[in-house]
Amino acid sequence: MKYSLCAVITFFLFLSAAGTFAQERPFGLGVILGEPTGISAKLWVSPATAFDFGLGWSLGGDRINHYNGGYDGGSRVHFHMDYLWHWFGAIHSSERFPLYAGVGGRINTGAGYTNSVAARGVFGIAWLPRQAPIDIFLELVPSLQVVPSTGFGIDAGLGVRYFF
Repeated sequence: MKYSLCAVITFFLFLSAAGTFAQERPFGLGVILGEPTGISAKLWVSPATAFDFGLGWSLGGDRINHYNGGYDGGSRVHFHMDYLWHWFGAIHSSERFPLYAGVGGRINTGAGYTNSVAARGVFGIAWLPRQAPIDIFLELVPSLQVVPSTGFGIDAGLGVRYFF
């Protein structure tokens, strides 16, 4: 256990150091609305790549309840982490509107999703104003649930982050 904790701390220290070369302000924290609704974070690790994290909740279950054939209700907790690639030259403008895509995973728990694990693909667009340390993003996220059963879903979110 002690070695695992040291490995995690070392990993995040490495990411923090690598991100300082990516941008003047490599770490952003904000909110995302949609599926899920909650906290969003982004850590730039190069000029075109970043890690994206989300911790949120959803107010309705959408897994089929096999006991009664209906849908589970209630709320669930959602955590995801993705690795993103950005294309800054895709949209020609005086502002920065990078398109991005990425891969990652998510874990849901609650509302019939007890320990649900899924692989995610991420497609989106962001606006990074030149005069403010924020980004505003819109993304579409298809996912393939692999545990405890297989299934396909699509999430979407609109968010804003402030970069420190």
